[in-house]
Amino acid sequence: MVHGAAGPRWPDVSPRVRELFRRGAEVALDPKDAWVEELHAASLGGPRMRPVAEDPVLAAATRRVSLANLLHWAAANVQHPGRRVPPNTGPESLETARDLVRRGLDESALDAYRAAQGVAWRRWMEICFELTSDPAELRELLDVSALSIATFIDDTVAATSERMRAERDELTRGAHAERRAAVSLLLEGAPITRSRAEAQLGYGLAGPHTAVIVWSGSGTASEHLEAAAEAVVRAGGAAHRLTVVASAAALWVWLPVATAPHAGQLADELTAHPDVRVAVGRPGRDVDGFRRSHLDAATTQRMVARLTSPQQVARYEDVQLVALLTAEPTQADEFLADTLGDLLHADADTQQAVRTYVRELGSTTRTAERLYTHRNTVLRRLARADELLPRPLAENVVSVAAALEVLRWRGTAT
Repeated sequence: MVHGAAGPRWPDVSPRVRELFRRGAEVALDPKDAWVEELHAASLGGPRMRPVAEDPVLAAATRRVSLANLLHWAAANVQHPGRRVPPNTGPESLETARDLVRRGLDESALDAYRAAQGVAWRRWMEICFELTSDPAELRELLDVSALSIATFIDDTVAATSERMRAERDELTRGAHAERRAAVSLLLEGAPITRSRAEAQLGYGLAGPHTAVIVWSGSGTASEHLEAAAEAVVRAGGAAHRLTVVASAAALWVWLPVATAPHAGQLADELTAHPDVRVAVGRPGRDVDGFRRSHLDAATTQRMVARLTSPQQVARYEDVQLVALLTAEPTQADEFLADTLGDLLHADADTQQAVRTYVRELGSTTRTAERLYTHRNTVLRRLARADELLPRPLAENVVSVAAALEVLRWRGTAT
């Protein structure tokens, strides 16, 4: 194969193999759910990808771009089977590049593209072996496919790296860069004077702080994030806010207030922005409170993403136990099964009766009032729960309550 300034000269592909390529690409253009899940798992696996995998916004963006790369390559080969595929420089790829830089990550985060390439190649080989059993056809098809996939990923990584370099240059200039740099130093506990940080942030650090993360995993437009941030200000009763653009789909916000916004009130404020999620940290004071409140909000955000929770608003003070219990998903599943037994799959009314009964400190009368139902109905549901639980509720009330709270945040209970 001849190499030149533009890379290797593309091979001529026989008409028969072009047709096989087109048919295979049509299959790849509609990937099975299992393929997509394998693609996502590979793209976020490995120690170098941990900073991305642990950030809900970056993880969602990486999943989107991995799938977009697959579909881009497949669509190109449906139209022009066997030809060199141009790099994917669509909005998913460019937004991901910008987000990675804004999080302070470098090109090593593009390992996701290489990992996804390995999965795509294995699945593509399966498709190829279904298309033909002729050795000569198969050899040509696989040879061109290997070159096509590798070249496409190389070109896409190069284009994304160039976009990251441009974004990094842009972020090193102006007020946004100063704000982000100062916040990063404060969060890392680096030695930066209060006066210097306040000058760069335009925000006082001596008083109370409540940190909030506003984000979306679905690529919500920035105006929706800004509107949601304003809703946070209203619900928190704050006069102003400090905002740092963390990514194209996430804002870091600090309110100079000593009380976290009420979850219900904040949810009401966000009804016009259903794709936006809000995580609220515990209020704190001074520089340590500024830092700790944000770390609380980040922990809450990760929990919401990990559980794919339908809840739009989550406050750390409300989910601290659930976040701890679900940090290891496999262990959390075992805890739920061991603690709840058949109650795990019981109807929502029975689960809600138990959860409310615990909250009302064992008062069936108050439980009935809270649920707007008759006391006898509550007693029947509690009796049913005891039949389903591995141990009677009275002997294991704390663990059962904790397990039901996990289900509530998972969205598998009401």
